[in-house]
Amino acid sequence: MVTLARLTEVDPADLIDLMNDPRVRRHMPLAAGNFGPEDCTAWVAAKEAMWREHGYGPWALLVDGTFAGWGGLQPEGDDADLALVLRPAFWGHGRAIAERVLAEAFGPLGLHDVTVLLPPTRGTAAAVRRFGFRPDGEAEVAGRTFLRFRLSSSGR
Repeated sequence: MVTLARLTEVDPADLIDLMNDPRVRRHMPLAAGNFGPEDCTAWVAAKEAMWREHGYGPWALLVDGTFAGWGGLQPEGDDADLALVLRPAFWGHGRAIAERVLAEAFGPLGLHDVTVLLPPTRGTAAAVRRFGFRPDGEAEVAGRTFLRFRLSSSGR
């Protein structure tokens, strides 16, 4: 069972371990340097601010009560962008987790569109295409180019 919790509800050590895992960082082109306790405190505060400002943000993701990673929706320009960062032991749970987040996005949150930004190194983006996401150009974030995919509530 996938549970969505606030990031403030999980042990910061779990977040720090996740954000420093080299297997995870290989898929995070914006990650740089060591992610320590002070970084974690500031990062969680910034993510919580998204909830106050936009009414949505990322969650801590729990699978059967165990911390699996973080993810959810983050503002990216005028879009709500879906992000998932999972511990390698939970990479096989990505589909169920993404379905849970999308159900929140198009249900209680009432969003009309959700985007996904992927680095070009992710290849064909087959996983996001299986959800119905379609190519929607490129986006630049912190000087890096990402491929943007979009899913509308009517396309689900």
